[in-house]
Amino acid sequence: METMHPASAEQPATIRPIVGSGLVALAVAMGIGRFAFTPLMPLMIRDGTLSPAAGAEWAAANYGGYLVGALTASWFADDPRRGLLVSLLGVALTTFAMAAIEAGTVPLLGLGLRAAAGVFSAWALVCASGWCLAELARRRSGEAGAWIYTGVGLGIALAGLLTWVGGRQPAQWLWLELGTLAGAGALFVRAQSATRFGSAGTRAARLTEREASATAPLTRSRQLSLVICYGTFGFGYIVPATFLPSMARALAPDPLVFGLTWPLFGLAAALSVAAVARFLTYGSRQRIWALAQGVMALGTALPLFVQTLPAIAVSAVLVGGTFMVATMAGLQLAREARPDNPTPLLARMTAAFAAGQIAGPLLVRAIGSGRWAGWDALGWTGAVATLLLILSAAWLWRTEHPAPESPRPA
Repeated sequence: METMHPASAEQPATIRPIVGSGLVALAVAMGIGRFAFTPLMPLMIRDGTLSPAAGAEWAAANYGGYLVGALTASWFADDPRRGLLVSLLGVALTTFAMAAIEAGTVPLLGLGLRAAAGVFSAWALVCASGWCLAELARRRSGEAGAWIYTGVGLGIALAGLLTWVGGRQPAQWLWLELGTLAGAGALFVRAQSATRFGSAGTRAARLTEREASATAPLTRSRQLSLVICYGTFGFGYIVPATFLPSMARALAPDPLVFGLTWPLFGLAAALSVAAVARFLTYGSRQRIWALAQGVMALGTALPLFVQTLPAIAVSAVLVGGTFMVATMAGLQLAREARPDNPTPLLARMTAAFAAGQIAGPLLVRAIGSGRWAGWDALGWTGAVATLLLILSAAWLWRTEHPAPESPRPA
């Protein structure tokens, strides 16, 4: 067991390529590969290349692919860097291929591309977390790992801004532009990670005092509980994360108006993670996660009672500002639970998350098109999500086991 030592003057330069690689990787994999379809779906419906029913099916295919990717990400446990590069290449190729979809295209093409993008984005999240957090831990800079998760929000904001500014272009052009960004990001990550860190991909990271002391309380049963809470989080956020731009479009058809919803979502995600990384580095990760899910519950509840553009914007900020904080805290807890090899636990948590986000649209479909007590299927699914988020947040808060704080670097 090791204690933290004062950081050397060379440490920032040493960890900068690792943090930069993880940040850009998650911006590409999640902001483009995973979430770009959300702001582009209403534009594809506008262009006549996609029907609302097909859009829901393609979204479900992406969730299914994400689940498959989470279940298979452990293939890269011995070399997560290789898995990260493979997944980023896959994201770039599938994004480019989406530009080939036009009216009359075989529907299976879109389903297959969205499913493949889901696989690659799950691989990227698990492998980026496993590789970057381990590399930072070797350099006694584990607290810097929080910064890589700002990449998700930055990627969402970038994709959202591109579709907002270019919302009057054909959606096919936007897919090409996003594919170009994804390819450039993949090349950046490959260049940054190619030499100095590639040979360390399979070496176990040394444990810090905080990680070693945190390993004992996180028994198998507690790990299972965290997996369940992470799956609940996946169910809770999925309705707003999928349908907020479409909800806004129903109230304001101009893309320069409804298109602002998604950049707000991404910007809130990036700023919230940056704030946590800057000010709460040594706080309890489990309680940060609990607070995030509690605030998220407010965001899922708001559209149930107020259906206006300002309410949808506030919901975007509340959900966007917490979903990556919960992701970051949950995955860092997994790193503390298995500092020797976190990839399998990361994969199980990501699989539970994927199962939760599949359950959301399935519940919407099962409820159907009717209305009960003034709520439609989206409303009732949002109500269930709100309740589950509150319950899981309460459990996370009450069962937190404090770990000793690491001394701050001199």
